[in-house]
Amino acid sequence: MATSPELTRVIGLMKAIRAKPPADIHEARSVLDQAFAELKPSSDVTVFEIDAGAVPCQWITAPDTPQDRLIIYFHGGAYAACSPTTHQDLIGRLSRASGAAALGVDYRLAPEHLFPAAVDDSIAAYNWALSHGFEPSNIVLAGDSAGGGLVLSVLLAARDSGIDLPAAGVCFSPWVDLECSGASMATNDHLDDFIKYGGLSARAESYLGGADPKHPWASALYADLRGLPPLLVHVGSAETLLDDSTRLVASAERAGVDITFKIWEDMVHVWQAFASILPEGQESIEEAGAFIRKKLA
Repeated sequence: MATSPELTRVIGLMKAIRAKPPADIHEARSVLDQAFAELKPSSDVTVFEIDAGAVPCQWITAPDTPQDRLIIYFHGGAYAACSPTTHQDLIGRLSRASGAAALGVDYRLAPEHLFPAAVDDSIAAYNWALSHGFEPSNIVLAGDSAGGGLVLSVLLAARDSGIDLPAAGVCFSPWVDLECSGASMATNDHLDDFIKYGGLSARAESYLGGADPKHPWASALYADLRGLPPLLVHVGSAETLLDDSTRLVASAERAGVDITFKIWEDMVHVWQAFASILPEGQESIEEAGAFIRKKLA
């Protein structure tokens, strides 16, 4: 694995987060909140709270952005941690790169709120946008890690409910297999300093609360993906979740979905969150932004 000074710094930050195992979920959330607090959005990015269908959200938008084009963003955090606040910089950068406003969804977290609470909140936010004048063709769903999984969950739920689908979906390092069965969970374990099988499988169990890990709204890897809109998937070669993406893309291709897929050499889990440090993070966001601009044209 080749490293640059910037990537070495990011890996160091990830190691620091994992250095002391948290006593409970509240401490785990606090550690992540403190770590991401250093990654502030640009001062010209507008951020304010908004209620979207009884779901708390944040409007996170770069300047001079058309307000009729919308990214609905679902943050990562293994369904148990983080929020739109932790992801303000990433979301703001994606708004700027895409020329679209962005709505960060503060969905309910596990273990206090079990599956499908996060999915229900995410669907509610999409329905809120539809009921407030946004055309489906002017909406893109985006997310990272667990949030990438929620992108697929909302698309599947909308398709199956007869709700008009958005223009596209964008998934950064998506977690789409809550059985954690990908070979890369083992083969990339020595490369990934952030996502480990034991911790991830425990988070899956606490989120599911006994529900079937192969339920399509929980693990899109096991879903019939036919009829979904175009997707962009970016994943790092050094991720334990690499095979979630490779298997998802293969399934999407078999289903006839228009898919744009890129494996980024040596990149770590959701490296886009570190775009202020890591050039490849900004490059990935720019590519996703160009994809969104094209789909919203």
